[in-house]
Amino acid sequence: MSDIHLSGRVADAPSNNWVYRVLPRNLWPYAQLARWDRPIGWQLLMWPCFWSAALAANAAKDLEAFSPGQFIWHLVLFFIGAVAMRGAGCTYNDLVDHKIDMEVARTRSRPLPSGRATRFQAKVFIALQALVGLLVLLQFNGFAIALGIVSLAIVAIYPFAKRFTDWPQFFLGLAFSWGALMGWAGVFCSLSWAAIWLYLAAIAWTIGYDTIYAHQDKEDDELIGVRSTARLFAEDTKAWLIGLYGLTLLFLLFAFAAAGIGFLGYLGLFIAAGMFAWQVAVLDIDNGDQCVELFRSNSRVGAIIFAGLAVSLLF
Repeated sequence: MSDIHLSGRVADAPSNNWVYRVLPRNLWPYAQLARWDRPIGWQLLMWPCFWSAALAANAAKDLEAFSPGQFIWHLVLFFIGAVAMRGAGCTYNDLVDHKIDMEVARTRSRPLPSGRATRFQAKVFIALQALVGLLVLLQFNGFAIALGIVSLAIVAIYPFAKRFTDWPQFFLGLAFSWGALMGWAGVFCSLSWAAIWLYLAAIAWTIGYDTIYAHQDKEDDELIGVRSTARLFAEDTKAWLIGLYGLTLLFLLFAFAAAGIGFLGYLGLFIAAGMFAWQVAVLDIDNGDQCVELFRSNSRVGAIIFAGLAVSLLF
């Protein structure tokens, strides 16, 4: 632990990340608060946004209202927004979990519990990241702006969920999947069943992959009384994952059908189904390193589903 502290790194972050090669050392704590050294978080936040934007673009194309420029611009905005708001959310989560992180071996070396950043500095950093997110949000129509503001209530509740429910992953899903609504709202200034089914699919997906991730902390969580679906599902995790990933695919099918997605778009779902099956088949809930790798593989799942929608849009 002391070696990690002296190195300025955190125990659960890759040591060869660009953060440690590019940024000056005094900025490392801020990059760690925002998890810039772990891009998987903003990627998983971004994919439902990209799915929704592509779903809406396909529907708009059928209505002869598709704008390639708007589609690309929205993807850029969602990328920037995902990085900024995931960073702000992680920093807020670290403030809320300051004392808990001091008790967990994996998180004890983070900037706040290790003393490399103060709570005041973290609060200022949240404000700066939130400002970037606000500037991104203001580029959309009024309906999408209002929808984005509503999501802040869920984001505020999530860090506390592990204290009062065995389903904190459900609250994470509500927050992390909000982009599934935003992409559609950004095009049509409204919601439809296509966007709602997509949102439900993203929620089920999030519960699934974050349950896998939570298995690496289950022993520490039990000691300090933190609740999770990993602890709740325990040895039945694979059966639950089959159900959750099955619902993800089913709801995605409903969303695609409601938006009138062409045949090529469904190829992405077919490949994603195979990737889900592989995750369940090889999962060892007692192997923390493998759990992390399987969790990270879900970014590729997100990319495959988006690629299917993009191919449907192009052809």
